[in-house]
Amino acid sequence: MYQHLDLEGHPLPYAIGKVVCVGRSYKEHAAELNNPVPEQPLLFIKPATSLAPLDMPLILPTGLGAVHHELEVALLIGRRLCHAEPGHALEAVVGVGLALDLTLRDVQDKLKAKGQPWERAKAFDGACPISPFAEPEMLNDLQHLDFSLAINKVERQVGNTAMMMWSIGHLLAEMSRCFTLNPGDVVLTGTPKGVGELHKGDELEMVLDGQYRFTAKVAGDASAG
Repeated sequence: MYQHLDLEGHPLPYAIGKVVCVGRSYKEHAAELNNPVPEQPLLFIKPATSLAPLDMPLILPTGLGAVHHELEVALLIGRRLCHAEPGHALEAVVGVGLALDLTLRDVQDKLKAKGQPWERAKAFDGACPISPFAEPEMLNDLQHLDFSLAINKVERQVGNTAMMMWSIGHLLAEMSRCFTLNPGDVVLTGTPKGVGELHKGDELEMVLDGQYRFTAKVAGDASAG
């Protein structure tokens, strides 16, 4: 069962909540999928059941087409945010990590073509493998964080939060005007370009802020387990 953990593997004192995500917060990612750039943050939610430890084997859904990786900086919320102001929203962040916003791309494309919601493509069980969390004070400025993903030792995604169309404070404030953020909720801040399909046996290495490394391996699909 998933628990929020610190970098030493100790449980953090927060309940497991929802995951609030932002789509297309990096222009180059929107361009690579031929998506229009939104005028305001494009928000969606993954349930608590989507969370999974990043160090456990990744089990991909089967029979639903390609499963794409989308590497994102993840923020653990430590106090309630409701109609917050951007200048104060960052004070609620108690942990920073990396997450994979796993996406059933073929399913999502069909849903988008029909103007339907994305939950079938984004919110399935295990759709948010996530790392342990570093304390914000252990990192550089949250708005200038480097992060990257290599698969089988080939670099696939490289980003910096300074490249986002909206600052983290603005995103948190905007989210808090739509959905109250509670302690234990997780916020995903969007993915840079370079998303692509995962395959059985892929070995992933993710780096946050040039100093924290996390690994994962694709074990297979749900039919194998």
